[in-house]
Amino acid sequence: MSQAMTTTSRSKFIGLCLSAVQQIIQECTYIADDEPTFSSSSPSPHQNAGSPKPPSNVQNLGSIRLCGLEGCQEPLVELLCRQASRILQLYESGSGDAGPSNNANLQSGEEHEKAISLVKRRLELLTKTAYGKFYAYMYKEVPTCWRQLYTDAAILRFAVLVLLEFDFEADAGSKEDADEKERRMKRKMIVDEMVKTLDLSLILAGAAGQSRGRKWVDEAFALLEDVLGDMTAVTPAASGGAKTGDDDEQEGERPQKKRRISSSSSTKDEAIKGINDSWQNAPSFSTVEPFTPPVKNPISRISAESLSLEAFQSHFAKPRPDGNPGPAPLIITGLVDHWPALTTHPWNKPDYLSSRTLSGRRLVPVEIGRSYVDEGWGQKIISFGEFLSKYIDASIPYTPSSSNVSPFHSSSSSAQPQPSSSDLLPEKDNTQIAYLAQHPLFLQLPRLRQDILIPDLCYTAPPSHPTDPSQDQPELDSPQLNAWFGPPGTITPLHTDPYHNLLVQVVGRKYVRLYGPEQTVRMRPRGKEGGVEMGNTSQVDVGVVEGWDKLEGEDEERVNSGDEGGRENSEMGWEEDFKKVPFVDCILEPGDTLYIPIGWWHYVRGLSVSFSVSFWWN
Repeated sequence: MSQAMTTTSRSKFIGLCLSAVQQIIQECTYIADDEPTFSSSSPSPHQNAGSPKPPSNVQNLGSIRLCGLEGCQEPLVELLCRQASRILQLYESGSGDAGPSNNANLQSGEEHEKAISLVKRRLELLTKTAYGKFYAYMYKEVPTCWRQLYTDAAILRFAVLVLLEFDFEADAGSKEDADEKERRMKRKMIVDEMVKTLDLSLILAGAAGQSRGRKWVDEAFALLEDVLGDMTAVTPAASGGAKTGDDDEQEGERPQKKRRISSSSSTKDEAIKGINDSWQNAPSFSTVEPFTPPVKNPISRISAESLSLEAFQSHFAKPRPDGNPGPAPLIITGLVDHWPALTTHPWNKPDYLSSRTLSGRRLVPVEIGRSYVDEGWGQKIISFGEFLSKYIDASIPYTPSSSNVSPFHSSSSSAQPQPSSSDLLPEKDNTQIAYLAQHPLFLQLPRLRQDILIPDLCYTAPPSHPTDPSQDQPELDSPQLNAWFGPPGTITPLHTDPYHNLLVQVVGRKYVRLYGPEQTVRMRPRGKEGGVEMGNTSQVDVGVVEGWDKLEGEDEERVNSGDEGGRENSEMGWEEDFKKVPFVDCILEPGDTLYIPIGWWHYVRGLSVSFSVSFWWN
C-alpha cells in the first residue's frame, strides 16, 4: 500500500467530515435568520463556513422556506449550530488535519479534552431530545425534522471522533510494546464509537436528511473501512517488514484487496478464479437441524429454466386445484444460483459476513425470544460479531465492543423500540434465541446488497387480494427487501402480508406452512394488543398445536384456557377444527425461492442456521 493511497483515503475521510460540519452550520444559520441576507458582510458562525447561503436542500417559495431541520424548535437548531462551529474551532486550533496532538501551543491538552467532552455531551443531549420526540408518533409518521436532527447530531459526533480524536498514524513497533498496545486499544475504542454513532442513526432515525442523510453515512462507512484497511496494509510486521496480504486478512479490518490482473487472458482467468475461490476454504455455518418437521402437502416445484416471465404472469390466473380464488404458492429452483451470495461471496461463511460488517463491528437490531407473540419477547441492538458468536455459533471468536451500545429493549406490546436503562438483556440461557428478522439490512449494509439481485419475477403484475380488497396497498415504486437471519429454532408465527412475496433461501433450511386467504376466519386473527394492530397475526401457535413445541409459564396458561391471544374466547374444540384446515408446506433448501401470494397465511421455522431474503412487491 503506497503512502499516497493512504493519504488519499485519509484526506477524503477528513474532507467528508469537514464538509458535513460546514453544511450544518450553513443550514442552521439560514433557518435561524428570519430575513437572511447573503452578502459578504453577513455574520458567520465560523470564518470558513462563509456567509449564509441557501443550502442545496432549501427551496425558496416566497416567504415559505422548506428545510429538513426547520420544523425543530429554534433553540435546538441553534445548539446544533454552536456545536458544529465549536468543532471547526477545535479542529483548526490543532493546525489543520495534524490532529489534536499539536494543540500544546494554543490550548493545553486538558482544556482541549474538556472542550471535546463538552461538545460530545451536548450532541448526546440533542440525539436524546430528538429520539424522545419519536414516541409521540408511529415510527413511519415521525416528522422528518426530528429524524434529521438526530442524524445531524450523530454526524457531528462522528466528526468529533474523526477530526479531534482519531489517531491516523499507522501502527509501529512490537505489538507487545505497552505504549503500542495502549494506542491500539484507544483507537479501537474510537472506531467502536464511530460505528455505534452512525449505525444508531441508521437504525433509530433512518439517517434522514437530503444533504447528508443515508448517502453521507454510507460514504463515511466506506471511507472508514478504506482508512482502516490502508493503515493495516502499511503496518510494519514484528520483523520490521511490510505486512503481507495474509497478515491483512488476519487483522480482520477488511478483506484482502483484489490482485492486479495482467493483460494475459489466461493469467486474468486464473487470477479471477483465485479471487472467487478465496472464501471456499473458510469454515461454513453448521447445517445441524435439532428438529425437522414432516412435509405433508408438498408445494409444487418448477425450475427457473422452465419459468419465463410470461409463464409466471400466467400462473397468477391459473385456477388453484381446490377451486379457491387467487394464485397458488410455488417453489422456483435455480432462480438465484448466479447470486454472489451463493457463489463468490458466500453468506454461509461467517468470515465473509464479518468482512462485510467491519470485522463484526456493525450494529444490528435483533429479536430475543422464540416468537414475537411469546411472553418475554424483546429486542435489542448488538454488534453483528456478538450476534454471530452468542446466538449463531459459539465457536466464532468475538471480542466485546469497547463502546457502550445501550441497545433498546422492548416488549412485544410496544409499537416502537423502547430505550432501556440496562445495557443488555439478562445473559442468555441454553434455550434463548435471537433473530435478525424483517430488517432492511441491505439499506444499512450496501456491500451485502451487492451480493444479491432483485429477481425479474418481481417486475410482473400480480393480482390484488383475492378475498379482501381492503388489504391491497398502494403500488410500490420498487420491491421491498428484508433480511431474516438466525439460528435453528427461529419462528415467524402464522401471519399474512399485504404484498406478494418471493422468499429466497440463501443459507440453511427452513420449514414453511401456508393456508389460503379463504381460511382467514379459521386462522383466529388477533386484534389490537397493547395499542398495536395485530390482526395480520394468528392466535394459533402451529408448533404447539402440532406438538413440536411446548410453551411454559403464562403462555402455557393462556393456551390451556383457550385464550392464546390474551383475549377471552369461549369457543370449544378450536384446536381440532384448526387441524382440519387444509394447508400446503415445504422445506426450502439453499437456492430455493418460494412464491407466497398476497393474503396467504404462513408459518416459518428455521431448521438450521438460516439466512433468507424476502422481496415484497405488488
